[in-house]
Amino acid sequence: MRYSRQLALPEIGPQGQARLQHSKVTVVGAGGLGTSASLYLAAAGVGRITIIDPDTIAMSNLNRQVLYDPEQLGASKASLLTERLRSFNPEIEVEGIPLRLTTENAAQFLNRAGCDVVVDATDNNETRLLLNRVAVSAGLPLIYGAVHSFYGQIMTIVPGAGPCLGCLLPNDATPTSLKEEGGGVGGGGTPVFGV
Repeated sequence: MRYSRQLALPEIGPQGQARLQHSKVTVVGAGGLGTSASLYLAAAGVGRITIIDPDTIAMSNLNRQVLYDPEQLGASKASLLTERLRSFNPEIEVEGIPLRLTTENAAQFLNRAGCDVVVDATDNNETRLLLNRVAVSAGLPLIYGAVHSFYGQIMTIVPGAGPCLGCLLPNDATPTSLKEEGGGVGGGGTPVFGV
């Protein structure tokens, strides 16, 4: 049985597995963090995963985005990750949306996904703060993750139960992305923080 090892855990058991099966998670970002998080959500049997990312695969991604291959350079990350997860676990639903979240469409996409939880696996503060605003406004838990160099950050934001990401990141936070900063990311860091 696919989930027998986690069904044996008293913290999960049959009730917890049923809850996972009926859960809906939206992962924004299909890079190093997003691929790792999505893979393990699929492995756990989360019933519906929506992946949102406008980016395409580049050679510089392959040191940490191990679900992609060199033959797939230039292809949509959201589309390829969707295919990979469907193949990996055909018991779940996966939808890929290869578009950029904006202030105009973010609430629409999160509503369309009908998610219970949002995973922020993005690489820029503008999108992080946008997700934070939309998730907090909708009352959706947000799991924020970021990796830089060999370091990472993880924070769970439960609206109304503590600070949000906007409380920690200034609205004019710069640099806005690792690409602009020219920063590196170690290949081993993203799966550790993505899981």
